[in-house]
Amino acid sequence: MKEKGRGGPSNLVKKHCSVKKDAQENMSSFSELPTVKADAAFTLLAAYKTDTNQNKVDLCPGFYRDENGRPWILSSVIQAKERVHADPKVNHEHLPLAGHAELLRQSKELVFRKEDRDLKRVASIQTVSGTGANHLAALFLSTELNPKTVWFPNLGWINHTEIWKLAGSHVQQKFYPYFNGENQNIDFDAMVEVLQEAQKGDVVVLHACAHNPTGVDLSKEQWDTLATVCKNIGLFPVFDLAYQGLASGDIGQDASAIISFFDRGDLEFAVAQSYSKIFGLYGERIGMLHIAALDVTAAAKITPVLIQLSRAEITSCPSYGARIISQILGDLSLYDQWLEDLATMNNRMKTMRESLYHSLLVKRVRGSWDHILTDTGMFSMTGLSTTQVTAVREKHHIYMLPSGRISVTGLTTHNVDHVVAALEDILGTY
Repeated sequence: MKEKGRGGPSNLVKKHCSVKKDAQENMSSFSELPTVKADAAFTLLAAYKTDTNQNKVDLCPGFYRDENGRPWILSSVIQAKERVHADPKVNHEHLPLAGHAELLRQSKELVFRKEDRDLKRVASIQTVSGTGANHLAALFLSTELNPKTVWFPNLGWINHTEIWKLAGSHVQQKFYPYFNGENQNIDFDAMVEVLQEAQKGDVVVLHACAHNPTGVDLSKEQWDTLATVCKNIGLFPVFDLAYQGLASGDIGQDASAIISFFDRGDLEFAVAQSYSKIFGLYGERIGMLHIAALDVTAAAKITPVLIQLSRAEITSCPSYGARIISQILGDLSLYDQWLEDLATMNNRMKTMRESLYHSLLVKRVRGSWDHILTDTGMFSMTGLSTTQVTAVREKHHIYMLPSGRISVTGLTTHNVDHVVAALEDILGTY
């Protein structure tokens, strides 16, 4: 007699379920993750490193390079490192939760200047460089201020939108006009007009100086007008300060917009401060987040919240770079040497701007180039389309961002003629 159920439907179902279960068990839990677009700047940097052409030129990253195209260690940093290494009291314990205590004070004074300002109404915390400061600001503001929208300049730093997308995903992102590519200047009237659409409590991201990627900054009068706009609407500004001392060459002038907003006494805002560029300490990841409140009581309430957020992410910040910078800011001779180092970087960038500009004019390369001499900081826009940027890279091995932004620190006396010849080939002449 045939055994009941043997080979029947119930066993087939069991077998099918077993196969399906095995397939599921062999499938990764992350197989449905979306494809993330590669970072444009670092992808190009990697491509540049593998390029074997002897005439290759890297005009992509915002890193200072010397006349030989190599990383430069500031003289003030070399001396400060020697002092840190010689100090027998230095150990490898972590910093307090708020960061290096002395550097916190020094950083406030560097941004807001000493004079008679009441810096007790500024809440500060050390961060993982300027990116970490921007991220912590986004995390803090998106939860505590709960803005409906965050406004970014068009054009602007490509990482700002990514930071807010992750730290404040519920906050809508919009752009305000900033750069007029045809005239190579700021479209300020359009900027103010669009910001009138903002609502009270919205966040607006601003570049304090050496605007990235355009190199074009607001005038004092424009900053004053913008401060009034922020006050009237109730906007909360976030200043990105990555190039203090590398825009005008004067650390006070480069922070003047922030100081002006602070001295009004009727605005609250944040400052994301980076020490990477101005000390050449890119890998040490030292930065600060400052929140300027209307009064001391409010500032005192902000600090513990920032510490709580930071504690949950990193506990404490890197100490080595913080000790180096604190040595420099706290010693008159090292501080003076640092100012000389800033002058060295500024003078070389100015020289390369002039060399590029004059070579373009001599070759009569098609385009508008006067802005190269008036732009500030490391960057300028070339006006090249994405297609032309690709052509320059593939044909001449010159690397720049898809937007057409160049970093003048990548120019040297050895390669500027090659760059101009490539632009002449792609753009043509008059």
